[in-house]
Amino acid sequence: MRYLIALFLILSFIWLANSGHYTALLLGFGFISVLFVIAIARRMGLVDHESQPVGLLPRLPGYYWWLFRKIVQSNLTVVAGVWRGRAGISPTSARIPLRLKTDMGKVLYANSITLTPGTVAVDIENDEILVHSLTSEGLDELRRGEMEKQVRALEE
Repeated sequence: MRYLIALFLILSFIWLANSGHYTALLLGFGFISVLFVIAIARRMGLVDHESQPVGLLPRLPGYYWWLFRKIVQSNLTVVAGVWRGRAGISPTSARIPLRLKTDMGKVLYANSITLTPGTVAVDIENDEILVHSLTSEGLDELRRGEMEKQVRALEE
């Protein structure tokens, strides 16, 4: 039930933020639309703890702050590599083992890898993730597991 309430609040907020009009008629249409979407999502079995990760909300700001700093750091590394020319960039790909068990954790990890400049998560297969990086140092950093630890801490 709490996932339905969370979905209702999220969809209502999106409707209100994008609408910009608060007449009774439009608010009524918005309410009906939100209920319709919730009914469809529930019938499809999409409303559960992974589709509505309400438990992550208290830890998200800390993770976003860590990810923002990592994105800035990666930007500076990519710029330095570009300035050095061919000597600064050595594209490489590798499969990195995953210790994350949930689908949501794997997706968060892959998206975090792709958001940091210089690395792209190409494929997740079984308990491995295929990553392409502009430098071998980017892959070494992922192998050390700091990002995976951050995602695991967010999930727990």
